[in-house]
Amino acid sequence: MRGLPPVAWAYVCGVVALAAGLIATASYEGLDWRALAVLAVLFLICDSAPALLNVERARVSLSFAASLASVVLLGPAGAALLGVCAIVTGQRLFAPVKRLFNGAQFALCGYTSGMVFGALGGRRFEPGQAGWVEHVIGPFLGALVTFVLVNLLLVAGILLLSRQAVPRELLSASGQLAFGCLGYGMFGLLIAGLWSREGVGPFAAVLVLLPLFIARWALEQTRAQQQAHAATLAALCQAVETKDYYTRGHSERVSRGSVMIAREIGMRADRVEAIRYAGMLHDVGKLGVPTKVLQKAGSLTEEEFAAIQLHPMRGLEIVREIGFLDEALAGIMHHHERMNGRGYPMGLAGDEIPEFARVISVADAFDSMTSTRSYRPARTVEEAVEELRRGVGDHFDPGMVEAFLRALERDGWEPPKPVVLPDDDIVETTQQDHDDPSTPIRVAGEDDRTGDADGDADADAAGGGDAAGGSGAARDTARR
Repeated sequence: MRGLPPVAWAYVCGVVALAAGLIATASYEGLDWRALAVLAVLFLICDSAPALLNVERARVSLSFAASLASVVLLGPAGAALLGVCAIVTGQRLFAPVKRLFNGAQFALCGYTSGMVFGALGGRRFEPGQAGWVEHVIGPFLGALVTFVLVNLLLVAGILLLSRQAVPRELLSASGQLAFGCLGYGMFGLLIAGLWSREGVGPFAAVLVLLPLFIARWALEQTRAQQQAHAATLAALCQAVETKDYYTRGHSERVSRGSVMIAREIGMRADRVEAIRYAGMLHDVGKLGVPTKVLQKAGSLTEEEFAAIQLHPMRGLEIVREIGFLDEALAGIMHHHERMNGRGYPMGLAGDEIPEFARVISVADAFDSMTSTRSYRPARTVEEAVEELRRGVGDHFDPGMVEAFLRALERDGWEPPKPVVLPDDDIVETTQQDHDDPSTPIRVAGEDDRTGDADGDADADAAGGGDAAGGSGAARDTARR
């Protein structure tokens, strides 16, 4: 929270002042202070062990359960008082101003959801009431949705005003956050229901701890599984990049560029994650291409060029059994297709090319052009942008290029540092790059026509399309 802009400080002060005003003016007549004390202890225990989500820097506090139980058991005023407990949270790394804001926003969430609960006909808990639970389920769901919405809106406000996030990032993360908040909030109804049973009462808070922490464990396992997925993909990328010292980091940057485009065109959060994987693995098929071909300094023979053109299909063969990749497989398979139908391996054109492939194609070409290669220094961002514009409609999807340029203008791009070759090793590197649209691959026998002005190394220029990795045959098969 350090270095907050003045408008963010004003927002924090406004939220705190509003919460303080509500608490100061609320009526606490008939409040069960013993229940408040029990729920406060439960709140602090749960808030000290939040569940980490797959969204970067996102976590959900288990205290949602205690907060929603207080809405039913204590009413709006009691729920607001309980929310203040967030100021003394067990998460000691939080700065004082952040604790104060969290306490205020939890108090506002509790108060507003308590008011909604009452407005929907929810009955406040009274010991010994018969049939009480059946009359609170509907109002409780309304209160739960209100609590989560107010919480997300208040937190989104400070993140936006403090420039710690942009609207697009918040929208993509809101699904998982809302799911976790709603899930933990439902435990509040369990607490209230148990509390109403004769002989249970406050002991309900203890009974619910085990299922609460089991739910937290399940979320942690999901996160750990995704981290294991990411580590597996990173290992595959590293294996690919050992074939050419100059391409190290290329897969990660293509992944980042692809995510920039995906968010700009409004892809759902799950598809953004899938395209992140596709960008990381787009060149994994190089593992099936002989290293001597990838590092060859001179012109390629027709057979060598065919091996290059087959690398997207090799990539599909390598990763097709990885179930969580889903739509990413189409991006890996077709990222070298071109809008004019002269790409490979299938010769698809226009909208026939999967959306993921059209996204990756732009990010792939841009990173290649702005990276240092053995045969040339890195081009400037401006030069690469101009090259992308020249390839619009012929090589690249116009919508994807424009989306990337908008994201580039807003977020910027940090090109890789110049490659420093190790002194104790002999590193062989290619004099060509199949990802660079401005520098065509040279194929033996076609010195006078290495491709179109945009760097199109046509499959049929080296003695026929069928010789180039079966490109022509694959195209015919695909369109039958």
